[in-house]
Amino acid sequence: MADYQAPLRDMRFVLHEVFQVSKLWAELPALAEVVDEETANAILEEAGKVTAGVVAPLNRSGDEEGCSWADGVVTTPSGFIEAYKTYAEGGWVGVGGDPAFGGMGMPKVISAQVEEMVNSSNLSFGLYPMLTAGACLSLNAHASDELKHKYLPNLYAGIWAGSMCLTEPHAGTDLGIIRTRAEPQADGSYKVSGTKIFITGGEHDLTENIIHLVLAKLPDAPAGPKGISLFLVPKFLVNADGSLGERNALSCGSIEHKMGIKASSTCVMNFDGATGYIIDAPNRGLAAMFTMMNYERLGVGIQGLSTGERSYQSAIDYARERIQSRAPTGAVAKDKVADPIIVHPDVRRMLLTMKALNEGGRAFSSYVAVQLDTAKFSEDPAARKRAEELVALLTPVAKAFLTDMGLETTLHGQQVFGGHGYVREWGQEQLVRDCRITQIYEGTNGIQALDLVGRKVIGSGGAFYKHFAEEVRAFTESADASLAEFVEPLQAAIANLEQMTADLLLRARDNPNEIGAASVEYLHVFGYTAYAYMWALMARAALDKQGQDDFYASKLGTARFYFARILPRIHSLSASVKAGSESLYLLSAEQF
Repeated sequence: MADYQAPLRDMRFVLHEVFQVSKLWAELPALAEVVDEETANAILEEAGKVTAGVVAPLNRSGDEEGCSWADGVVTTPSGFIEAYKTYAEGGWVGVGGDPAFGGMGMPKVISAQVEEMVNSSNLSFGLYPMLTAGACLSLNAHASDELKHKYLPNLYAGIWAGSMCLTEPHAGTDLGIIRTRAEPQADGSYKVSGTKIFITGGEHDLTENIIHLVLAKLPDAPAGPKGISLFLVPKFLVNADGSLGERNALSCGSIEHKMGIKASSTCVMNFDGATGYIIDAPNRGLAAMFTMMNYERLGVGIQGLSTGERSYQSAIDYARERIQSRAPTGAVAKDKVADPIIVHPDVRRMLLTMKALNEGGRAFSSYVAVQLDTAKFSEDPAARKRAEELVALLTPVAKAFLTDMGLETTLHGQQVFGGHGYVREWGQEQLVRDCRITQIYEGTNGIQALDLVGRKVIGSGGAFYKHFAEEVRAFTESADASLAEFVEPLQAAIANLEQMTADLLLRARDNPNEIGAASVEYLHVFGYTAYAYMWALMARAALDKQGQDDFYASKLGTARFYFARILPRIHSLSASVKAGSESLYLLSAEQF
């Protein structure tokens, strides 16, 4: 596998030339005080060094060694403890954290780039700080001042880690039927009892304490999701002076043996009357959880992008060096017995597809991050509300489409290597295995599609969708003639999506099955259309500079490829949506 190098040039292009984020930061007082273009570039440069130099070298060895479990103790692979210490001491765990408790205070659009780098370098490693950052988000937004002061500084510093304990053996998506219970105590604490499964980083040896955020129900809780509360349950109790006390009544019962992300500990966690502290108010656990989910689901989408980026870097190096056969038009490398495989049309198709999906995905994930920053930091209520609704709409697209495209991209990378992509030596098969989980956890992609269509589009009566459609239309109407080759297919794509949305709103009134029948294909049409918008924005930024260096010429060539060869996928997907739900119900359960 090629050595990983952070795509800093493209990240700077997206941030400063496409979205001009410095203008946004200058308008938001909370960000104007902590970040500008120079600071952002310095942060990305340093993150690129630590991820490429410290974290990436452990990717293959971590996969081969994996985590081990013995008598409740989880050991991470060789080198992970040292690498995590270096990563934490650099402040990277708290890059987006609240400065009041020791975080860097960077906007999400910057931390998103850092997430991409760490996950490209080593997805298993990246999951540990990601879960900590998610726990911190929920604590900072919903916990009492006492809990925040007691736990956040060490979490941001990477001295302690965090986990989110949601899933139970019988309750995955349907959290309303969880059985974990929390009994109130006289001192204001709770005794938490139950079993949670698939808990990323539930137990490990990277930090001195692990702070679990656990969904549970109080004895008098109402039935269903309205009866869920969220509790902070530390592995080691924390004394009043901040020192560690006795071990809490919780344990890791086992770890999962998985297809991929083998250096990430995926744990069964048992809580046996463990001491916990309520976050927010009783029966408000889902609100606290969803504060984290919008960020984490974008983060999982970025994981798909990250594996695709790592696969592309290896594939392009291989395609330039591997010689096989001659180009269709005759010998190119006349001094060699064959030409590099990059001359062959099908190899170029795969490489360009990877490049177009990666760069489109990087722009889209950054766009969603900008909305998160606006929703969090804007002092304009109308701007904040619009951003919040756009985040609600785009989060399931970001999670599902980025990871679906991530798997496609890693598969293309493996295919470029041919037989060498199937064996361990080159690392491409690991990327395929690692990427696969991103379509499953944090809500499967089918659930994301249901959320998009059922809750965000139909549930809002199309209001959330309207923000996106109006923005795209405003762009196409204001674009000058030089952008016609990009604007015209974008106009057709958004018109198609708007018509499909209107049809779905009508059909769902009479038949609830229409939502689920259309959801996955609808999400993909939305995703390809959103990427078309991103590529049109990137083409605009690159058009006037194409003579300056190859970067801009490459950007425009990739944009043309996207519109010519990838965006047309929306036509077959749209036909599937229009076909409705009837064909899904022609067979009885026995006829399957």
